[in-house]
Amino acid sequence: MPSDKQYPAALSSAQINDFIDHGFVRIDDAFSQELAAEARAIMWRDLPCNEHDPASWKFPVVRLPGYGGEPFRTIANAPVLHAAFDQLVGQGRWLPRDGLGTFPVRFPHPDDPGDAGWHVDLSFPGDDCDPNERTDFSAWRVNVTSRGRALLTLFLFSDVGEDDAPTRIRAGSHMDMARYLEPAGAQGRSHLMLEHVGADRPQALATGKAGTIYICHPFLIHAAQKHRGTTPRFFAQPSIGLAQAYQLDRLDKAYSPVEIAIRRALGTK
Repeated sequence: MPSDKQYPAALSSAQINDFIDHGFVRIDDAFSQELAAEARAIMWRDLPCNEHDPASWKFPVVRLPGYGGEPFRTIANAPVLHAAFDQLVGQGRWLPRDGLGTFPVRFPHPDDPGDAGWHVDLSFPGDDCDPNERTDFSAWRVNVTSRGRALLTLFLFSDVGEDDAPTRIRAGSHMDMARYLEPAGAQGRSHLMLEHVGADRPQALATGKAGTIYICHPFLIHAAQKHRGTTPRFFAQPSIGLAQAYQLDRLDKAYSPVEIAIRRALGTK
């Protein structure tokens, strides 16, 4: 169910304008260092390696399944986060989460992680998807109204510097993506090849202290990278679901910043 709780504003007008223009906003100290450490301790118990033995870090990335319960539930429902969602998506238009999705834990490792291509996260199964293979996300789609997905979020559970495999972001690429999707209409596109979409955009890195959250437009093109640091990176990238579909032609003109960015990209007045 959508959240009906009122929160004080978390983002300034300048931050909202930055979100519209660049496709993301960074919130520092969205959750505490203590909660981040508690979450990392839980994940270390589930990893096939030893926290204190770098020789056991045999893979460049290990994906842990989604976590519910504490402290993940508290982190996912931080008041500052919900307030920002209200401002960027619209109150009652997004779906709260009980926990967080898959954690790609990245380790210092010489091998290519194999998942570092430029992409956007797909959000719905197309009509051509095998109903028995709904978890084959390679065949999922994304369309110009971002069916099923309100936002992309990046949760930092460890300190992430430039060498610690920070997510790469093509700032402003959500505009290019909107124009790329628009001709495909409601059906959208799948099997996306985005190496050259937004390639001339400046690149930003999702760095920060544990407890930092990046809130991103669902069309923002981003990519993983090899870990060149010394400390494993703990990170979650959950989607935020839509309670009400995005609309690019509202009678009341009450467009959210996400919708404003798409309309602006398409040249809609």
